[in-house]
Amino acid sequence: MILSGRGVTAVLGPTNTGKTHYAIERMVAHESGVIGLPLRLLAREVYTRLVERVGHHNVALITGEEKITPHRARFSVCTVEAMPRETTASFVAIDEVQLAGDLERGHIFTDRILHLRGRGETLLLGAATMRPILEQLLPGITVVERPRMSQLLYAGSKKITRLPHRTAIVAFSADEVYAIAELIRRQRGGAAVVLGALSPRTRNAQVALYQEGDVEFLVATDAIGMGLNLDVDHVAFAQDRKFDGYQFRDLNPAELAQIAGRAGRHMRDGTFGVTGRVDPFDNELVHRIEAHQFDPVKVLQWRSKAFDYASISALKKSLDAAPTVPGLARALPAVDQQAFEHLVRYPEIIDITTNAQRVEKLWEACALPDYRRITPAQHADLISTLYMDLVRRGTVNEDFMAEQVRRADHTDGEIDTLSARIAQIRTWTYVSNRPGWLADPTHWQEKTREIEDRLSDALHERLTKRFVDRRTSVLM
Repeated sequence: MILSGRGVTAVLGPTNTGKTHYAIERMVAHESGVIGLPLRLLAREVYTRLVERVGHHNVALITGEEKITPHRARFSVCTVEAMPRETTASFVAIDEVQLAGDLERGHIFTDRILHLRGRGETLLLGAATMRPILEQLLPGITVVERPRMSQLLYAGSKKITRLPHRTAIVAFSADEVYAIAELIRRQRGGAAVVLGALSPRTRNAQVALYQEGDVEFLVATDAIGMGLNLDVDHVAFAQDRKFDGYQFRDLNPAELAQIAGRAGRHMRDGTFGVTGRVDPFDNELVHRIEAHQFDPVKVLQWRSKAFDYASISALKKSLDAAPTVPGLARALPAVDQQAFEHLVRYPEIIDITTNAQRVEKLWEACALPDYRRITPAQHADLISTLYMDLVRRGTVNEDFMAEQVRRADHTDGEIDTLSARIAQIRTWTYVSNRPGWLADPTHWQEKTREIEDRLSDALHERLTKRFVDRRTSVLM
């Protein structure tokens, strides 16, 4: 595996350096292009910006649960997971490449960084911490470091009730986000809420509340750290520990800076600090965040892409392969591999998975994302049902699907209930977008999208009702 960085440019730097904007400018200068982003929310945002530039007939949007593919689209905006394995496009960009070090999704970013190239130009965008490892893995790469356009300064600790207007308060669990939003509603008139689990439609409606000045506060998870464009003057950390899919841990300085860097836009300076029960940051940490000085990323997460579908044990062996290149570490089993390891213990799965085609189909089914955050065993059971249908019938049983979809199609209930139904319907939106899984995919794509929109509107309404006190905000 000899890799080369010839023709690849890494544009690195802290937040608010205009990296994504630069990538869009470069992309439209080519006759065709693909850009990969870390979140469905961000993909949606970049898609909208590109449509404004070149017209909707020229732009495709491809995520796990959404496909808008005009017949002759020249440009594709994707989540990194949904990027093509290979492309003939003239331009390729991958955003937030530092996520290649992430334990859960890193191996997907690493794969695209190492192997996906544009014919004319390839851009890797991300944090400066990636410079040494990219230069090591991709000899000949061109690195451009961009300085931040404005200053970022520490403003110490403030009580939630004393935070300045245009503040984003950051916490790492939905419960904590809701508790803070409740407090702000009582004391300061209300807050908009942004969590990664919200559908793009709900998230955009909540962000609009804040951007248009209906509320002066935003309570969010680290979903805002990934380039969502917001007019935030101050970022306050109400938590500095999070669950990363494997354990609860403190955020490292680079992660804190990624989020704190949302404060200040373009030439306007921003501030960051702590609130609630978080201890004030020590001087060394403050200096590192203000000066953007962080430890370089030492290893990227890696998983073999040379899958052997000859048998279940052959696929298992290829998933366990170790990297041969220094600087890469074998990734821990991701959700798809965990599901696979569960399923290959089921006697009925072993009995039916008798040839390479079926092994490949089983692995394809294991890619179903766990939107519902259920136990690995429950998730594996759902995959098992879908896979058995695909093998025995050729497509997923539409009566079963109709029943699941019907259960999610209710707009009554509180915030948690609606969020759970959105996660449920996203699962079926994903199924309806898998090539060859359904006899009538178009019907189900339209139906699930329509239900998700209805649920999203209902969730926005409940969030606003619960966390925005119109009277107090008018008085404020």
